[in-house]
Amino acid sequence: MTNNYKKGDKDSRPWGTWEVLDAGDGFCVKRICVTPGNILSLQLHHFRAEHWIIVKGEALVTLGDEKIIKKANESVYIPAETKHRIQNNTQNNMEFIEIQTGENLDENDIVRFQDSYGRV
Repeated sequence: MTNNYKKGDKDSRPWGTWEVLDAGDGFCVKRICVTPGNILSLQLHHFRAEHWIIVKGEALVTLGDEKIIKKANESVYIPAETKHRIQNNTQNNMEFIEIQTGENLDENDIVRFQDSYGRV
């Protein structure tokens, strides 16, 4: 089992920030903030599933071919190998808790299909 995250890890991205709140064998918990008008890349992961719980604001979630609006206290499950992305179309920060589960948790387990910031 591989988990390359540790509590306190954080990074800034063109769309906002993420911080690891907790991590252990087979799981990682991140708080992710998406700034107004920004969108993460359309991506999938080979080795991990994700649970997203919106805690602040409103998100437009792409899950496979579906687009779903999620608000605070709502959640979505993203199985491994499923294309997904999250977008903040509002004027306020949107925050969500991401719980990653799987045998191999690594920031490099990202296959990008579309990206507004040239990272494909």
